Amino acid sequence: MKDLFGKAILDYYHENLSEDILTETSISDEDILPISYLFRSYKDMPPLEREALKKSFGNVLDIGCGAGSHSLYLQEIKKLSVTAIDISEGAIKIAKERGVKNVIQKDIFQLKEKKYDTILMLMNGTGIFGTYKSVPEKLKHLKSLLSEKGQILIDSSDIIYMFDEDEDGGKWVPMDNDYYGELTYTLKYKGETETTTWLYLDFSTLSLFCEMVGLKCEQIAAGDNYDYLAKITIA
Repeated sequence: MKDLFGKAILDYYHENLSEDILTETSISDEDILPISYLFRSYKDMPPLEREALKKSFGNVLDIGCGAGSHSLYLQEIKKLSVTAIDISEGAIKIAKERGVKNVIQKDIFQLKEKKYDTILMLMNGTGIFGTYKSVPEKLKHLKSLLSEKGQILIDSSDIIYMFDEDEDGGKWVPMDNDYYGELTYTLKYKGETETTTWLYLDFSTLSLFCEMVGLKCEQIAAGDNYDYLAKITIA
């Protein structure tokens, strides 16, 4: 892992940033991701993120915490006990420097023997599943981290709108993978490239997977761009 996100976060925080990260997927052209967006305040967050933070309670696990913006809000404003976790060494270092008290650099699917009241998975939280086939097992692992009355707050988008329509009004979806939302995601920063698999799940599919592993999935908010916020609890 080249940790390009972590390198960019470090550069931005220490005022060494000379360029932004470029992102590209298997179905979209190259785009710019301003690193400043990862340091946004509560008022600059999208409505679905703000709603998730409002509904967070108890002992919180912030998965894929990045620079720690969500964790800091919950810790400082809502006075909750927050653990921020990310696989990025650079992100975890900056989250800690910004004041997040409890940080862990680790793959969430290797975290064990702890229970949380709220598990937060934002900025397309389903992306961390990676592949369509891996979702059930990874949901089982997240279930093992939930307290009895705990909740997972997760957002994603149904990206079917990005595909062309055929003559009958249906969608022309190339089946290179098991599911149309399973994409190849590429980052470019300072001459380096990093590629991973990233998953967008429509709400119905997420709900079906949850039901398979004894979880209940409820859509609690919807955005303007085919995005949604879901609450997952133990059935």
